Amino acid sequence: MLQHLTIVATGGTIDKIYFDDKSTFQIGAPQIGEILAQLGVAFTFDVIALMRKDSLHLTDADRDLIRRTIAAQPHRHVLVTHGTDTMVETARVLADLPGKVIVLTGALNPARFQGSDAVFNIGCAVGAIQALPDGVYIAMNGRVWDPRRVRKNREANRFEAVD
Repeated sequence: MLQHLTIVATGGTIDKIYFDDKSTFQIGAPQIGEILAQLGVAFTFDVIALMRKDSLHLTDADRDLIRRTIAAQPHRHVLVTHGTDTMVETARVLADLPGKVIVLTGALNPARFQGSDAVFNIGCAVGAIQALPDGVYIAMNGRVWDPRRVRKNREANRFEAVD
């Protein structure tokens, strides 16, 4: 049963803030804490705002920091908000962390946008994290994916299975 959820926020589209019609943006503060509070979830959570990066700009050192941060957490359930472009790569780096259920999620549109998939993806991730055994997963597009068997199809702007 989920008693406490640790959230590691790394940035990505879910937290983007656009300033003008030329699509100038920056990564803002994590939106997930506000979303979960508004939904009145029945568990405690904390948000570690680890970085504010577009996932295309994440380095191996960033992924190592994400891994070390998760490994240091006392709680079993960890949700990672992450940009979608390199979410799979980060999930693979986290694959062998013992004693944790780790679910990565994000959004194809910023959480601040009307009609964003952010709240849906967060809800899917929270549900998944409670039902899954230890391991690393991706929750996007209404499905829970094995990071070894999924990719982002940038042209279709969705995640899909790979053989």
